[in-house]
Amino acid sequence: MPDFHYTPLLPQQHADTTSYRRLEVEGIEPFEIDGHDALRIPPKALTTLAFEAFKDISHLLRNTHLAQVAAILDDPQASANDRFVATELLRNAHIAAAGVLPMCQDTGTAIVHADRGRFVLTDGHDAQHLSRGIYDAYTTLNLRYSQMAPIGIVDEYNTGTNLPAQIEIAAEGEDSYEFLFMAKGCGSANKSLLFQQTAALLSSRDRLLEFIVEQAAAIGTSACPPYHLAVVIGGTTAEFALKTAKLASTHYLDGTVTTPSGAGYRDIEFEAELLTRMQLLGIGAQFGGKYYCHDVRVIRLPRHGGSLPVALAVSCAADRQARARITRDGVYLEQLERDPGRFLPDTLTEELSGETIHIDLDRPMDAIRAQLSGHPVGTRLSLTGSLVVARDLAHAKIKARLDAGEPIPAYLRDHPVYYAGPAKKPDGLPSGSFGPTTAGRMDSYVDQFQAAGGSMIMLAKGNRAPSVADACRRHGGFYLGSIGGPAARLAHDCIIGIETLEYPELGMESVWRIQVENFPAFIVIDDKGNDFYKQPTLLTLAPPRPR
Repeated sequence: MPDFHYTPLLPQQHADTTSYRRLEVEGIEPFEIDGHDALRIPPKALTTLAFEAFKDISHLLRNTHLAQVAAILDDPQASANDRFVATELLRNAHIAAAGVLPMCQDTGTAIVHADRGRFVLTDGHDAQHLSRGIYDAYTTLNLRYSQMAPIGIVDEYNTGTNLPAQIEIAAEGEDSYEFLFMAKGCGSANKSLLFQQTAALLSSRDRLLEFIVEQAAAIGTSACPPYHLAVVIGGTTAEFALKTAKLASTHYLDGTVTTPSGAGYRDIEFEAELLTRMQLLGIGAQFGGKYYCHDVRVIRLPRHGGSLPVALAVSCAADRQARARITRDGVYLEQLERDPGRFLPDTLTEELSGETIHIDLDRPMDAIRAQLSGHPVGTRLSLTGSLVVARDLAHAKIKARLDAGEPIPAYLRDHPVYYAGPAKKPDGLPSGSFGPTTAGRMDSYVDQFQAAGGSMIMLAKGNRAPSVADACRRHGGFYLGSIGGPAARLAHDCIIGIETLEYPELGMESVWRIQVENFPAFIVIDDKGNDFYKQPTLLTLAPPRPR
C-alpha cells in the first residue's frame, strides 16, 4: 500500500509579490488565542474593502497590463491596426483613471474569491458585509446594473443594484484574510469554454496543441482582445477546471509550481508555444495583426482516468481585478496604476492607423451604403452624425412587432444601428461609458430586419455568424466593427448627444439616438458578403511543430 502523502491540487512555489496600498480602516483587532496570533475583523472593514476594490477596478488597471499594451506600439511586427487599437485602449485607461467614467460600459458581475485563515474571527456574515460594499459602489458610482433576478422560469427583472454578487469564501491559512476581487463583463465571461474530452487527446503533444489553438481561435474578437488567455488541461471535475481557468486568466495562479510532480502545475514551455501560435493567427488586437493575446497561462491538473476536461477563459482589454488582504497590520488593496497617461505615446493616433474614410451618418441611408460599397473590408472609418442604439431586449420587442405584421420602426430604416448599452451618465457629460456590445447576440435578427428595410448598417464588436454575411449580400447591408474596450474614451471624446427614443422602461437597454463625432470603426462585412474575419490569409493556422 502506498505511503500517504498530501499534496494540494495546485501547489504554490512563490510568495505574493503584489504591491498594496493601505486603507484607513479602524477596528482591526489583533489578539492571541491558545498561543496563536489571531485577528478580529469588524463588518465595516469588509464593506469598506469591497467598496474600494470595485471602485478601483472599474477605473484602474494594473501597470503590468498597461505596459503590455504600450509595448505593442514599440513592436515592429505589430500591424497598424494593432497599434491603433493599443493607442485607443491607452487613451481609454487615461480617461477612466479620473474616476468618473468606468473603463467599460459593462461594469460586470461582481465576483469575490477569498481565503479566510483559521484564526480570523468575524461575525460570520462576511458575504453580507462584502455585498454591502459592492452595493454602495454600484449605486453611488457611474456603474451599470446588469444582474437579472428570476421570478419564474422565464420571467426576470433587473435588480437595480448589480446584486447578487458571486462570493466564495474558503477556509485556508492562519491569521490573514486573502481576497481576489473581479468585475467580469459578459463579453469575456461568455467566452469561457469547457470541452469534455478523452485520453485520446493526450496521444501527442502536437494533437493537444492543435486542438487548443483551434478552440482559442474560435473565441474571436467579441470579448475585446488583446486577451490574457488561460487554458486548463485536466481537472478532478469540469467545474474545477473552469474555475481554475478563470483564476489563471487573472494571473492569480502565477505562483503555481512549474515542475510536473503528480499534482497540478503550470507549463511554461507550452505557454510559449501557444502564445506564438496565437500571434500567427493574424486576428490581432481585433482588426488584424499579431496581438490577439498579451500572454497565455497553461495549467495541467490531475484528472479521473475516464475524463479529460479542457477549459479556456480570457481576461479582456478591461482586465479588472485586484488582490487584497487583511492582516494584523491593517487592510490592504492592490496598488493599481493611477497615472496610465505615462504609457501614452507622443505619436498621434491618425499617424498610427493609416488612411481613414470619413462617413457622414446624417445623409440618406442609400448614400451612406453607396459610399461604404466603394471600400474593401478592413477599411478604417470615422463616423459623424446620428446613430440609433438598440440591443438584446429592444431587438426582441421589435421582432415581436414584425411577427405581428407591423412595419419596422422608421429609426431602424433611416439610421445605422449601434448595439450598445451605456453605464450611468455622470453630471456634466452627454453620456456614461458607451462602448459596443457583442454583435453575435443579435445575429438571429439580421435577415428578418434587413428584409423589412432596417438594420442595413450595423455597428458593434466582434465576429458574426455566416448568416449575417449572407443577409448583407442579399439585402445590401453592412456590419461595421467598433473597437471593443475603450468605452470611456468613446463617451468622453466621440458622443456629443443622447436621447431616449423608445422603451425607456428597459433602462440601459432602451432604444436611444446618439450624436457622434469622429467615432472609430472598420468595415467588417460588406454588401457583397465579404467578411474581414473570414479572409483566408487571416485565420490560416500555423503549421504544427516539427516532430
